[in-house]
Amino acid sequence: MGSPTGSLTGVRATLGGAVAIAAVSTLGDFIWATWIPRHRAIYGLTHGTLLFLCVGLFLGTLANKRVAGTLGGALIGFAAAGSFYLLAPVAGRWTMFAAWFGVWIALGLLNERLKPGPGIGSAVVRGVLAAVVSGAAFYLVSGIWRPFNPQGWDYLVHLGAWMVAYFPGFAALLVARPQSGAVRQQKA
Repeated sequence: MGSPTGSLTGVRATLGGAVAIAAVSTLGDFIWATWIPRHRAIYGLTHGTLLFLCVGLFLGTLANKRVAGTLGGALIGFAAAGSFYLLAPVAGRWTMFAAWFGVWIALGLLNERLKPGPGIGSAVVRGVLAAVVSGAAFYLVSGIWRPFNPQGWDYLVHLGAWMVAYFPGFAALLVARPQSGAVRQQKA
């Protein structure tokens, strides 16, 4: 798992995933702004399910388990959106960040199920790391919807912001730690 080639593949996958899922998120922003006149929970549940269905498809593709990845991602997205709608009346907008945090931990576990590695403990650590670094990035770019003026939004800015938000999370999940020479020799 930790060869230099594996690390390079992880970086490529991270970049590819960040670009692809940023494009899906930007399309979601456009759809919300253009065709959804009033926010309703059913639209948010659909959005979360479809967005993370795409994330699951991406992770499943990397593991050559597309169906399992797609189903797992959709379930994660639905659960995250559902938790947002349950908790937002009490906790407000911060609920979005909590849901984002939970999503990455769940994606770490999904990634482990799709492509078994060192184990559940490592998957949770990677998921927490993904949640922290991606959550910080998400917080930094979360102003892309303010002021709320969808007709004046620059969707290239949204694409870039989403890439910034997704890249560190995918990096935490996908980039292998380089192994020292001694560890590589022991495994050989």
